[in-house]
Amino acid sequence: MVEMMNVEKYYDNGLKALEHVAVQIDQGEFVYLVGSSGAGKSTLAKLLYREEEATNGHIEVGHFNVTKMHPRQIPMLRRFVGVVYQDFKLLPRLTIYENIAYAMEVIGKRPREIKRRVSEVLELVNLSSKAKMFPNEISGGEQQRVAIARAIVNTPGILIADEPTGNLDPETSMEIMNLLETINHQGTTVIMATHNNHIVNSRPHRVIQIENGMIVRDQERGAYAYDN
Repeated sequence: MVEMMNVEKYYDNGLKALEHVAVQIDQGEFVYLVGSSGAGKSTLAKLLYREEEATNGHIEVGHFNVTKMHPRQIPMLRRFVGVVYQDFKLLPRLTIYENIAYAMEVIGKRPREIKRRVSEVLELVNLSSKAKMFPNEISGGEQQRVAIARAIVNTPGILIADEPTGNLDPETSMEIMNLLETINHQGTTVIMATHNNHIVNSRPHRVIQIENGMIVRDQERGAYAYDN
């Protein structure tokens, strides 16, 4: 599903973001990416959906060779990899329904299919009753659930969640975790970057720890533990 071999990422200013990263993630896994701020978690995630491009190494995501990908193939990759951001990135002038439907409209799905699928994911995230509301009319936790619904509406093979509980209270964070685990149980690979030690320790899954751009720990059902 995901394979990274000797991956390095250097920015133009010489900053080393990742060095000698080698990791494999199988279909259906739930993986936490942990590490201190600036360790390279977000950079690693961005390489998987070609938001950033590796300096060296080899990356495969599903059937995509990401490191040799032509730019015109990137939209196809991003249908396969759904992304959830900490700051939601919802369109403020669109309703909840329209925000989710937009992800299908831009790839040319038919109106009947859009209506069916958006209704399905709204039910999954428990927001059917708020479909006609706007983002500023719902809570932060509900906005994050809309962002998750938008990310999965095209049935991606992989869901990348970058600090999805970072701005949420503990109770709402657990609701988001319940949702992510439900999506994972339905067969979607989930890769979640997080600083939330309580979530990692109470909801154990595979843990990949990154420090100074290198993987220092890869542990099945690991705990959140590193030195600040």
